[in-house]
Amino acid sequence: MGRADAVYKSTVQLGVQSCCFSSCLPAPETCPNSVERRETMSHATVRTSYRRTFGAAPPMPLYSPVSSRISLSGGRYLSSAPLASTRSVGYRVRSSVPAPRLSYEKVDFSLAEAINQEFLTTRSNEKAELQELNDRFASFIEKVRYLEQQNASLQSELSHFKGQQESSRADELFQQELRELRRQLEVMGKERDQFQVERDNLADDLALLKQRLDEEAQKRAEAENNLVLFRKDVDDATLSRLELERKIESLMDEIEFLKKLHDEEIQDVQVTVQTQQVKMEVDSSRPDLTSALRDIRAQYESIASKNMQEAEEWYKSKFADLTDSAKRNNEALRQAKQDSMESRRQIQALNCEIDALKSTNEALLRQMREMEEQFAVEAGGYQDSVARLEEEIRHLKDEMSRHLREYQDLLNVKMALDIEIATYRKLLEGEESRIAVPILNISSMSIRSADPDRTLDTRKKTVLIKTIETRDGEVVKESKTDRDLDGED
Repeated sequence: MGRADAVYKSTVQLGVQSCCFSSCLPAPETCPNSVERRETMSHATVRTSYRRTFGAAPPMPLYSPVSSRISLSGGRYLSSAPLASTRSVGYRVRSSVPAPRLSYEKVDFSLAEAINQEFLTTRSNEKAELQELNDRFASFIEKVRYLEQQNASLQSELSHFKGQQESSRADELFQQELRELRRQLEVMGKERDQFQVERDNLADDLALLKQRLDEEAQKRAEAENNLVLFRKDVDDATLSRLELERKIESLMDEIEFLKKLHDEEIQDVQVTVQTQQVKMEVDSSRPDLTSALRDIRAQYESIASKNMQEAEEWYKSKFADLTDSAKRNNEALRQAKQDSMESRRQIQALNCEIDALKSTNEALLRQMREMEEQFAVEAGGYQDSVARLEEEIRHLKDEMSRHLREYQDLLNVKMALDIEIATYRKLLEGEESRIAVPILNISSMSIRSADPDRTLDTRKKTVLIKTIETRDGEVVKESKTDRDLDGED
């Protein structure tokens, strides 16, 4: 942008400085009025160039009776709006030439010689100035061509960027990569959902196994409680058996004691009977006691046998009951031991299965964490790639905008240069038409003093209005209007 402004400023300065040339053709001999008109045109052009370049205009020469001014309406730069912009450039050339009055009464050759010498000097200066201006104009044309080449290259580059914007391979690759990343994210999401379902299934299996473990633990606790109760019953049965055995022993001892007592009584009775028999033999008149003792003995023997039989039956029944109870208790104890062993074996198997499921669950959780970390890293990489591609796209858009602005600036410069060239062409055409006007020969012309009262002041005003309409940096409409006005300044 700075380079374009510098080129534009230098080109405008060169163009403005070169706007004072009139024609490349050699000029014929002209009258003093033509000389004065050319000098006035040259000084007016220099003043206009000085005003454009440095601001204030230099003072006019004292010997110039003609004033010429070129006014440029409008700014130096063109303004281009986004939709449409209209710029009007007007050029006004005003020249006032007092109408000479010719008199054939008196001819002053010294004045003609002085005017001729001044004309020759001015002519040589104009030739040197025209040569310099031609060189400047050639360099200006070269610069214009260079700027046109730059403009063409920028237009081709702009069209290239527009083509890239319309069908950009980078955009397609970006969209394709974005679709691939989305597809991978969907696949990862499906795998994650599958892993979550498997984890939920494993969690359900683990909950069922925990429930079974709780049930088995409850059964084991019940079996242990039953075992404790059975052991208590066995202990009670053992105590009862020992007590019954002690009772049996005490009864046996009692039976032995009763037997001994009975034998002693029998012996005592026998002794008594023998003694009584002896006495009976002595005293036969006493009653017979043998039958009575025999009856008593038989009665006691029957009572003793009956007691022994009852005691033996009771002992046998009690022993059988205790034996059956012990057998039942032993069977229950053995069944409880088997149940306890089976429960212990099931608990061990369930513990092993729980440990295996825990290890599997931990492995799955670890794998899921690793996959989540990997997915996070890949997603971060993909996001970085997306951000990088977006940054590249934004950079390309900024670059394209910059090229568009440069192209717009160069287009504005070109339009301004076209306006300047048109101005120079108008000036050249005006100068050529001025030179082509037939003039009088100096040798046959006599000059007489002009009467101030009869001086005719004629001013010709020419207005060139050029309208250029642009839209989006392109010229849409261009029109020119020339107007010739006569009046007083």
